[in-house]
Amino acid sequence: MVGNSLYQTLRTRWRGVRRFLRNVPHLGTERLCPVCGWGSRRFREFRHHPNPEAMCVHCGALERHRFVWLYFHARTDLFDGRPKRVLHVAPELCFIERLKNGLGASYLTADLANKHAMIKMDITAIQFPDASFDAIYCSHVLEHVPDDRRAMREFHRVLKPGGWAILLVPITVQGATFEDPTVVDPAERLRLFGQEDHVRRYGPDYVDRLREAGFAVAETNVVDMFSDDEARRLGITHCAGAIHHCRKS
Repeated sequence: MVGNSLYQTLRTRWRGVRRFLRNVPHLGTERLCPVCGWGSRRFREFRHHPNPEAMCVHCGALERHRFVWLYFHARTDLFDGRPKRVLHVAPELCFIERLKNGLGASYLTADLANKHAMIKMDITAIQFPDASFDAIYCSHVLEHVPDDRRAMREFHRVLKPGGWAILLVPITVQGATFEDPTVVDPAERLRLFGQEDHVRRYGPDYVDRLREAGFAVAETNVVDMFSDDEARRLGITHCAGAIHHCRKS
């Protein structure tokens, strides 16, 4: 028992040392992550992300997370102090504790499989009654969902009148959204849709799908909020994509 406890302690400390050594090349203040508030010399690359400075070395926030975090504060009433029930689908680790601390007991996380979520939820059949939530945040999920239009209608249904949803997806084609429900092979999905578990590539007509579900949609791009110098320091490029702010009238 003592040996196992010592092993766990040493393992935890070794992880901390490795994390510190990994971050040494990034020490500095040229970049600023608005999610965690920490500075760094530069951000870190992330898998196949086209931005070589996609991820914060401290909290793991990607550039789309940094963008939407600033959008929450500047363009929504999320943190105005008034009570509101908020649904966070597929919760990102860099946000969970921060949103929980900022929103309190009215904050709910949900996912179909993520163990970090509070409840299990299929967004094409949400188990809550109409007009249950003041706000919904769902990022990079709909491209995984075969019936995305049904999910959009469900989000609209469970929002209160006047409520809003931030529904982010990667827009990766210039023309119409491309999908083929007959493609189920992961390798073929990777080739066609860019990832093994994606079922489509969204185009600018994504906005039309949201409007068909009943939403009034406002689109905000990086250039709408930041100067070139601000965006560079925040590590936010056009690769962060657009923010689609959907309101239920």
